[in-house]
Amino acid sequence: MADTLSALRSLMASHSPPLDALVVPSEDYHQSEYVSARDKRREFVSGFTGSAGLALVTKNEARLWTDGRYFLQATQELSDQWQLMRMGEDPAVDIWMADNLPRDSAIGIDPWCVSIDTAQKWELAFSKKHQKLVQTSTNLVDEVWKNQPPAEINPVIVHPLQYAGRSVADKLKDLRERLIQENARGIIISALDEVAWLYNIRGSDVSYSPVVHAFAIVTSNSAFFYVDKRKVSSEVNTYLEENGIEVRDYKSVSSDVALLASNQLKPSFKETEITGNGTNKAEDKNDDQIWADPGSCCYALYSKLNPEKVILQQSPLALAKALKNPIELEGLKKAHIRDGAAVVQYLVWLDKQAQEIYGASGFFSEGEGMDKKKHSKTTKLTEVTASDKLEGFRASKENFRGLSFPTISSVGPNAAIIHYSPQAETCAEFDPDSIYLFDSGAQYLDGTTDITRTVHFGKPSAHEKACYTAVLKGHIALGNARFPNGTNGHALDILARVPLWKSGLDYRHGTGHGIGSYLNVHEGPHLISFRPHARNVPLQASMTVTDEPGYYEDGNFGIRLENVLIINQADTKFNFGDKGYLQFEHITWAPYQRKLIDLSLLAPEELEWLNTYHSKCRDILAPYVDESEKAWLKKATEPISA
Repeated sequence: MADTLSALRSLMASHSPPLDALVVPSEDYHQSEYVSARDKRREFVSGFTGSAGLALVTKNEARLWTDGRYFLQATQELSDQWQLMRMGEDPAVDIWMADNLPRDSAIGIDPWCVSIDTAQKWELAFSKKHQKLVQTSTNLVDEVWKNQPPAEINPVIVHPLQYAGRSVADKLKDLRERLIQENARGIIISALDEVAWLYNIRGSDVSYSPVVHAFAIVTSNSAFFYVDKRKVSSEVNTYLEENGIEVRDYKSVSSDVALLASNQLKPSFKETEITGNGTNKAEDKNDDQIWADPGSCCYALYSKLNPEKVILQQSPLALAKALKNPIELEGLKKAHIRDGAAVVQYLVWLDKQAQEIYGASGFFSEGEGMDKKKHSKTTKLTEVTASDKLEGFRASKENFRGLSFPTISSVGPNAAIIHYSPQAETCAEFDPDSIYLFDSGAQYLDGTTDITRTVHFGKPSAHEKACYTAVLKGHIALGNARFPNGTNGHALDILARVPLWKSGLDYRHGTGHGIGSYLNVHEGPHLISFRPHARNVPLQASMTVTDEPGYYEDGNFGIRLENVLIINQADTKFNFGDKGYLQFEHITWAPYQRKLIDLSLLAPEELEWLNTYHSKCRDILAPYVDESEKAWLKKATEPISA
């Protein structure tokens, strides 16, 4: 790490102009949350492996900013050459640079790895002391990264209409109508999941996300797909051409954006071929603007545009993709049933291992500690061997395509690390006297899943039970909410926290995120969170969102419960203000652990909800498990009386 920093500082000094600081963000050219191995530049430079964060290297300092999910992990992973900056507590990176770097400083950034929004925000902060953002012509990290993984050539795959639910022609027609409404003659699409969704294609360029490294440009009469052409088979090329989409080389997006800006971007094939895909009206003189999403379009492409003729607005595809069509909703429900069966099979297996290897009292019984005499000296279970078994159960299910994020399989104190990712060499051994939290999900052709359960195979303490019950109460309260149309996730976030706040407890992450249809596990534009941007988009019928409150006690344990919900119209007795009301429908099926619940803290209606949920769980999952698993499931979902 020291060599990396000194090599970077040497490049910074020899750069023209010399750089006083270099920013190394986590994102790739598409501002993705999860990136491919060759794009993990911030991880390479800092040693911090979390999915979110930003590294800053100055002449004599190295600092890493990350959010509350990763404070504990970052303190464990960063060497003493790095200083952790806690987002929300310490000054933001732009404020820190503006205040601490010398007047007239040059701050280097690869313009492909930073969004328009971020670059403009920084330029504003730097203007006070005449500091300037310098766009480097190459990525300096790439120059010092000797064994940087090569770019992978993975095939582009057509996502069939039986899963997508809407044709490309239909999606392009809607998009072109939005362009007309906004007086735009073209749009640059950078977000990988938006490109995949619009063109009904998938790939495997990024672990856990079935996306392709590609850009798209759509105008009133043409559509382009910028990708490494080696990934496109002749069949896929034909499919794209039939949909009026021209395949161009990934690297030519930069020159094509410049052509788009000067209204000289023309398709190679006849424009008349694609009139079926929406309005092909003559371009009006007013339609001279280009739409670019400031959150996902990189600064490098923005720099090719005339800033006076750019619409800087969230991509219209973000909301269109979040509003699931009936086929996507049906697919998500089916995928979650198969996924729930895998989780139950895993819990049955884990319960058996805890008892056989460790002499634990098990999932149902609260016996004191473990029977030391029964503890096997030859066999042991670790966080990684356990999560591998869970992956195996999922892999046996229909339409399975891989995991949707690295499984969080965490024992005891590790469960307090919110986004803990166990490694085979360093992970903890299973401990039946500690809480075990697993947060996991899968990609299926018909939907993406994400579920968290927290369990204990020994005797949980009264404090652990009280904390688990507070989290469960918040989880139930949010899931049972009814709210008027127009309500955003910022307004609902408090519902999941109130039971924790009663005891002076809380958690440092949002409460819910959207989820893709065989796409990204974290999907916007909506979310349920205390963060201000949760106010931006109201929750709407046919969106998906997770319900995942938690509580984490550093050094001891962590608790989180997570289900995926669908938002539906609510049939309320009244309809004040003629707004229409909404409610949630749970589509995740797996039991909560009875022995972790302090029943004295549950209200009668909460207990009734739990029993109803468990009854559905039993009925829905029973056909997907064998007889012994069915017996376990029956016991795990038995009605609980107060």
